Parts: sequence; C-alpha cells; structure tokens
Amino acid sequence: MSVLKKLLIICSILVSCVYGDRLGSILSSNKAMIFDYSLEGNELESDKLGNSWMNPIQLSYNRSYSTQKIGETIETGSFSVTINQPIFRSGGIYYGIKYAEAMREANRADIRLQRRMMIADAVSILFSLKKTKLESKKLKFQIKNDKIDIRQKRDSYESGLLDSSFLDQAILKKSQDETALLQMGLNLLELNQKFSLLSDKNPKKLKLPKLKMITKDNYRSKNLELKRDRYKAQQASDYVFVTWAKYLPAISLQAKYIDADLNPFFPNPTLQEQYYNYGFSVTMPIDINSMTDIQSAKVNKLKTAVQAIDRRETVDKEYQWIQNTLHIINQKINLAKKDEKIYKNLHKLTKNLVKAGEKTKLDSDIMYNSLQIRKIDQKIYRLDKQIQLLKLYARVENVI
Repeated sequence: MSVLKKLLIICSILVSCVYGDRLGSILSSNKAMIFDYSLEGNELESDKLGNSWMNPIQLSYNRSYSTQKIGETIETGSFSVTINQPIFRSGGIYYGIKYAEAMREANRADIRLQRRMMIADAVSILFSLKKTKLESKKLKFQIKNDKIDIRQKRDSYESGLLDSSFLDQAILKKSQDETALLQMGLNLLELNQKFSLLSDKNPKKLKLPKLKMITKDNYRSKNLELKRDRYKAQQASDYVFVTWAKYLPAISLQAKYIDADLNPFFPNPTLQEQYYNYGFSVTMPIDINSMTDIQSAKVNKLKTAVQAIDRRETVDKEYQWIQNTLHIINQKINLAKKDEKIYKNLHKLTKNLVKAGEKTKLDSDIMYNSLQIRKIDQKIYRLDKQIQLLKLYARVENVI
C-alpha cells in the first residue's frame, strides 16, 4: 500500500472517531484492540493478495566439494538470481487486483459492522438499565396503590360491604407487583454483568445519546450490510474474469544471472564465470474441469448479485418497520400525556374533596401515584423509541 493511501486511511479513521463514533470508546480496550487488529490484518492480507501476481525473485547460493581427483579436493561455488515473472495473463492480473480491492472493502465493511453492532449492544444495555430503573420506580408507585387498595377493601370487607374474593385479588396483585420488583433487581444485576463484558466504563457515568430518525436515503447509503454485500457481489464478478484467465494464454519473462566457478575437470577458455540466461514463455493449460470451474464462478456471481438485491429490499423493509413502530410508540406517548392531564385534574379535584371531608387522603394518594405512573410511562416510551432507533444506527457508518 502506498504511503499516501495509508495516510488517507488514517485520516478517515481519525475523522470517524472525532465526528462519527462518539460512543466508539464505550468498548473495553481489549475489544477495541481486537477490531483494530482485524482491520490492520485485513489491509495487510488484501495488499498481499493484490500483489500476488508478482512472483518472488529467487536467490541461490551453493558450494560443493569433490574428492574425485586423487590427493586433491576440488571446491566449486555458484551464485544465481532467477526471475520468472508473468507479464500477461489475458486480463487475469488486472482483475486479480480488482478482486483483491473488492475483498478489502467487503471485509472492511464487515469488520466495521461487527464493531458497530457491539457498540450498539453496549448502548442498548445502557438504555435497558435506565428503562428498568424507571419501571422499578413505576412499580413502587403501583405497590403504594396496591397497599391503599388492600386497606380500602379490608375496611369494606370488615364492614360487610365487599366479598372476600375482592380483598384476595387485591392482596394477590400486591404480591405479584412486589415479585416483579424483585425480578427487576435481578434484571439490573444481569444487565450490569452483560455491560461489563463489553465495556470497562462505569455505566452510571456514561451519557446516553439522543438519537433522531435518519432519512431513508441516508440509511441506505451508509448501511454497512448493504455496502458489504455490494462489494462481495463485485468481488464475485471480478473472480469470474480471474477464473477465465487461468485457462487462457499467459506470457512470462525469464531471466537468470549466474556467477559460478568453472568446472576444473573440463577447462574451456570460451566460457565465462559470470553470464545471463533470459527468454520468455507462452503457456496455456488444458484442463478438463476448466468450464466447470468457470461456470461455478458465474453461479457464485449471480448468487451474490441476488444477495445484494435482497439486502437492499431487506434494508428498505427494516426502515419501514422501525418507522411504523415509532408511529405506534408516539401514539402511546400521546395517550399517556392525555392520561396525565386527566389524573392531574382528578388529583386536584380529590384534594379539594379531601379538604371538604368528602374524600380521604388515601383517595388523593391514589390519584397522585397514578399521575406519577403515567409520567414515568412517557419516559419509558421515549426510551423505547431510542432502542428502536438504535437498530437503525447499529447498521450505519459514522453516526454515533
């Protein structure tokens, strides 16, 4: 890889880190290093494949000893440099380089996608932690209402105004809510454990991103899955020409420099110790499996092309599905807002009735707790929106 190309790659990575991947540092140092080494390894392997058409230069040195002559050991040595370099492979060299570049980009997109998905997993856990804490807070208000409900039903039951089954249901409801609250405590422990496997940061000190809906064109143009599949289709297309070229004429140049001791047993004044051999060769293999090999490459080309088309359709459907989901969540938020207004008015009315002696403080507390529950519901729904948007952001480049 040229120095200029390396500098461009480094600059693009730095720009991505500064402006695109604001949460890229959420991953632990070990996880980040794995992806960095994967990207570096991909660059090196792609460079090696792109230069594979260039044959190595063979250096050879040998020294031999002979005791054929009585009473004397004859020592001879030689040094040679050999080059056998293809210069024409019926387009195979050109398409081989293109194939290596397409493979580089496909693997690069795949590695970046894996990194993005892992970052999204970590961010999703942060959202889930906050959501679980809100749900726990909501349940605590609900349990307060459960206790009031039990107290009111017990009074009615003791007065003979209510059947025991109603009191039993109220007690069961409180027990179920308290069990759910304990389960949420376990959920928090599990989420923290999962987060620690991905990140060495303190989740309490990390600020959550505020994701916004991206346009369909933006989602499609920056989608790493789509980009990867497109490069794989290009890679398969180039490989068809590489396969064709294997069975077409190829021209190679040969050159050899030799510096060898002359044979002392057969002296010849017309020979010299240092000399060159050079020439060229034209080769063309005749292989019974050539057409099958070419046809197999063509089938793979068609398959990857269809996969790229199918991926585009999947990307569009994913976007539409998230859009529809967000629409429903927005409706939930609007309903919760309406309920909040209703409970706010009811709470105000009940407080006035308590002052007038027509209602008890317990009735006022129920309205207050219900009001807080609907406020918390709105926060939970907004987190649900962020979790849905994260599904889009996880598959695109340079967004969070």
